[in-house]
Formats: sequence, C-alpha cells, structure tokens
Amino acid sequence: MVPFVYDVFCKIPLAPFYFLCRWRSALLWRAFFTTAMVAVVLRALIDFCKSDKCGLFGKGGLIMFDVTSGYITYHLVDLPPVIILGVLGGILGSLYNFFLDKVLRLYNFINEKGKKYKLLLAAVVTICTSCCLFGLPWIASCKPCPSDTEEACPSIGRSGNFKKYQCAMNEYNDLASLFFNTNDDTIRNLYSAGTDDEFHISSILIFFGASYFLGIFSYGLALPSGLFVPVILTGAAYGRLVGLLIGSQSTLDHGLFAVLGSAALLGGSMRMTVSVCVVILELTNNLLMLPLVMLVLLISKTVADAFNANVYDLLVKLKGFPYLEGYVEPYMRQLSVSDVVAGPLQMFSGIEKVGHIVHVLQTTGHNGFPVVDEPPFSDSPVLYGLVLRAHLLVLLRKKDFIHNRTASGLDASKHFLPDDFAKRGSGKHDRIEEIELSAGEMEMFVDLHPFTNTSPYTVVETMSLAKAHVLFREVGLRHLLVLPKSSKRAPVVGILTRHDFMPEHILGLHPFLFKTRWKKVRFGKSAFTNLL
Repeated sequence: MVPFVYDVFCKIPLAPFYFLCRWRSALLWRAFFTTAMVAVVLRALIDFCKSDKCGLFGKGGLIMFDVTSGYITYHLVDLPPVIILGVLGGILGSLYNFFLDKVLRLYNFINEKGKKYKLLLAAVVTICTSCCLFGLPWIASCKPCPSDTEEACPSIGRSGNFKKYQCAMNEYNDLASLFFNTNDDTIRNLYSAGTDDEFHISSILIFFGASYFLGIFSYGLALPSGLFVPVILTGAAYGRLVGLLIGSQSTLDHGLFAVLGSAALLGGSMRMTVSVCVVILELTNNLLMLPLVMLVLLISKTVADAFNANVYDLLVKLKGFPYLEGYVEPYMRQLSVSDVVAGPLQMFSGIEKVGHIVHVLQTTGHNGFPVVDEPPFSDSPVLYGLVLRAHLLVLLRKKDFIHNRTASGLDASKHFLPDDFAKRGSGKHDRIEEIELSAGEMEMFVDLHPFTNTSPYTVVETMSLAKAHVLFREVGLRHLLVLPKSSKRAPVVGILTRHDFMPEHILGLHPFLFKTRWKKVRFGKSAFTNLL
C-alpha cells in the first residue's frame, strides 16, 4: 500500500501529497508503522476506559466531534449563505491577525521589563478573563430544558451540557453552558445537529465576542495557551451566529454552519487549506462535507490574503526569525551575491592569537569565521575552511594553547572528547563572558587547523542571488562563503547568512528595487506554499 501511494503521488506534481516524494522510503515505512501502533494502542485504551475506570479522561475516541454523521444534503440555494460565511470569515480572520499582532507587540514591551511584569500581566489578564466568564452568564436568561434530550437537564457537577447557573430546576443557562464546559464539549455542543433551539442568538453573539477577544488577549502570556483550538471554538460560535441570522434562507442545519464557521475562521487566520480540510473531516467523521468545507476555505483564505499575512508569518516576523520563503523574490534575479554581502569580514589565521580570538568573539555575534592560511604556512593567502563560534569557545575553555605561532606536529584534536564538540541543547551554550583567561594566556596561540571545516559550501561573487537563495535553502545551510572572481584579491570576500536573503536587508541596501520590483500574483503562489 505504501509503495503504491509513493509511486503514484510522486508522479503528480500538484498533488497535496507531493511532499511525500521528498521522504526516503524507509522513513515512509517508519511513519506508517508508528501510525499503526498509535491507532492500536489508542483503540485498546478506549476499550479499557469504556468501563468507567478513567473518569473524565475516558470520554471521546478516535472521532472527537462525531456529531454530523447523518446523511447531509445541500442544494444550490445553500451556496449564497455559505459564500457569505466564507467572506465574513476571511475578514474576521484577518482582523484576528491584526489585533493579535498589536497585542503581542504590547506584551513584548511589557515582558522586556522583567519577570515581575510578565507575571503581573498574566495575573491581570487571568482575573479579567475570570470576571468575564462568571459575569457574562448573568446577562443571559434561563431557558426551559428540552424534552427530547438524553442528558440530565440541568446538569449538576463538573460535566454536562446544560448548566443550571442560578436558574430554577428544569431550566438551564445556555450562555453558562458554553462558558463552563471544556473546549471539546463546547465545540461538540455547537457542532451538534438538531440543536437549533438550544442557544439564543444573544447568547451566541456574546460568546462569540468574548471568545474572539479573550483568545487574542490570552495568547502570548506566561501560561500555556494556543491558537488552533481557540480559533476552532470561536469559528464554531461564529458559524452558529450566521446560521441563526441567515439560516432561514438555507436548508443547512445550524450545527453544520458551526462546522463551516470553524473552517472559515481557520482559513482566514491561519490560511491553511488541505490541512484544515483533513482536520475538519476527521473531527466530524463526514466526507460529504468536503465540497462545502473546500469552498469556505478557498473563499476565506482569498479574502484574508488581500489584507495581511497568515498568523504564523506574523508571529515569525514579530519574533525576528529570519525565515526563508520557498520561492525566490523576482528582484533577486537582478542582483548578484556581491550586491548583498555586508562587511567588514572577520577572519582568523590558521594559527591565531588567543587575545585576537577573544576580542572578535566579544565584539561580534557571528557564528562562523573563515580560516585563511598565509605565508609562511602557504605560498599565498588561501582559504583553509570555516570554524564555528561554538568550537572556538570549546578551545578557549579547554585552554589547549601553544606558545609560538608555529605548526605543531601533534594532533591537537586528541586532547578533546567527541562530546566536547557535540551540539548543545537550548540554553546550554558556552559564553565568552564566562571564560576566564590570564594575561599570559591571552598572548598565546591556538592551532585552528584540526577544528576547521575544510569543505564549506562556497559560491562565486558573480553568482545570481536567486541561485544562491535556492542553494542556501535547499541544502539547509547556515553559512555560505563568497569567493572572489579574481585570484589577486583576498581568498574570501564575505559570508552569506539567512539575514542576507531577507527582503528587509536587500531592499535596505538597494532602495531602487522598491520602484522596479515585479508584482507577483500572491494567490497563485500562496495556493501551493500554504497547502499544509
């Protein structure tokens, strides 16, 4: 089965599973085996929990929101409400990203002041959220319990869909039933078919506004929070609201409107298409919804793309991560590598003075440095390789120095263990400020030859910047050495890093490209770059 899928989809360049072709066959089999094992173990645990031995953790199964498993029919008259749902979902999704960007900038400004401000901010938002959750249900009026429900109404205790909340017996508060349930239960209630009369339009409107803005203000705090499930929940409330407003013009159930609302808000905020289709269909266990979900996603994503970028691109930009896009900007074809190389370039000799290494590491934040051999170690200056900052710190920490600038016949690498140069985990890197060296040690030398990568990736300075971008991204490089066209110059003229390929850097060096840069069609590009 797996080899058949691999062979078929590798021959379809536009297929959503074309990324499988980049996997090795062994990795594909491992993924298949892992998925099969997870499914078997999960099924065994589900059967075990059916005996009520797992408490509240035993609820659910492989299908989380199996609420629309009945046969669904839709007609041509249902398309206008669905189109309106997608358009409004795209607008709301772009506004969600806009407000989230502003709030996260404010949070970053506050968090930079210290841990006390970070904890105080989380406490203030938590208190305000609690006041909203416990105060807003007072606005909603009590409703009589439905007569055809199989669950206890009102439900008393931690679980249940019909919360009493200051109501009399045989009555429930529909807004409290939305607020005081888990996200999974609330989404399941909104997705449920045949519940058109369980929620009042005012309660859905209040819940939608509260979940929309509370989801924005709760993200980015010093507490565990996410985006995907809150957006699904908010979208479900939005879909229910649209169903209550214009559902009379359609034959679709309000629960189906909630499912489409989640897809619309996900498409408008995160701009994912195929992934959201798969998630929605797996959560609801109904393949008949695929055409409607696809239509809503394409409309909401197209509308939202006209206003701003997706939420993950905004977060990457806000955090300052130099993320390289999978495509080359058209104006890069007009430039060569030498047009974006910034200086001055810091280089080391094959046998370098300790004091000079310490000075360079203290005054720069570069992660890699070219190593150049000069006379008398070579007839002319020649590029020997590239040495990493982490390896230099290890050499300084171990203090394996020599007294003279002469090549030693001994293999210095034998004085180190393989673990000394292993890649450290997050937050465990050496720092130059933590290494103490005496004045005598600063006058000594280090032989960098045994610790230098002698075969780094290099390009000629006349190479097109677009080609260099493709090489840099496809190989997954961190440094790309730039060599001169003429042998009469220095053996290396610069180093390209991710920052050198950023549009901000390139357009900052060449402002004229703002006027001459080509206009590209974003829809055609993003339709395939954001498939997953």
